[in-house]
Amino acid sequence: MQVGVTLRNMGSESTAAMMGDCVRAADSAGFESVWITDHVAIPPDDAAGSGGRYVDPLVTLGWFAGITRRIKLATGVIVLPYRVPLLLARQIAALQELSAGRVLFGVGVGWMAAEFRALGVDRRSRARLSDASLELFNRCFAAEVVAAHGQPFLFLPRPSKPPVLVGGRAPHALERAARYGDGWLPMGLAAADVATHRSQYRELTDALGRPPGSISVLTALPWQDAARLADAVAAYAAAGVDRIVCALRYTTVDEYRRALDGLAVLL
Repeated sequence: MQVGVTLRNMGSESTAAMMGDCVRAADSAGFESVWITDHVAIPPDDAAGSGGRYVDPLVTLGWFAGITRRIKLATGVIVLPYRVPLLLARQIAALQELSAGRVLFGVGVGWMAAEFRALGVDRRSRARLSDASLELFNRCFAAEVVAAHGQPFLFLPRPSKPPVLVGGRAPHALERAARYGDGWLPMGLAAADVATHRSQYRELTDALGRPPGSISVLTALPWQDAARLADAVAAYAAAGVDRIVCALRYTTVDEYRRALDGLAVLL
């Protein structure tokens, strides 16, 4: 099972110095992937924990690509309806090209009503907009010449398509992952529930004639207690999880490094 970690691209922890030190520490320690999140318009009355400060995830991952050697660069998750689909596909292609194929493209449909209002996007259309974005994304990475709105164009550079990991809860996220994705990315899903959803996911991919996708779970882990940590990870492995991403909370680089040290037994 692959092991990834989150990194805070929000709040006071999102300075260049702190993010740089943290991502280099995760890279040097041997973690498979580092994950950052996506918000674009936090309202003043909902800014607890971040102060409304979020550094753009794609710009941040592009910078990470230049200061790390091997760690995979993951979005957990990009909110698809916030972005113009073709421009997003081009940005991800550029990141995949310049990072030598290290991207994990976690995506979601979004939930925060205030952000949809700030962007002028109808929240009720988020599922339809997300599906259309993923459909175009997959076509862009499948052929050099692509058409959108009746206009053919060259999609270059066209590196290998990064895995598309669809975040969200069953059943809708499972259906979206089966149709458009390469994996499912539930947040905080208990190990006891994974096996049931894994079977449902496999049934959906089989019905569509697609290969079974991976399952990556983003959740908190008891890294301070080696025995509890081992039990938690063993339960996820037994349930069929392919990747576990530990959600970390910290306020200093030293705290982040201590968490990495606690998780290092999994590597």
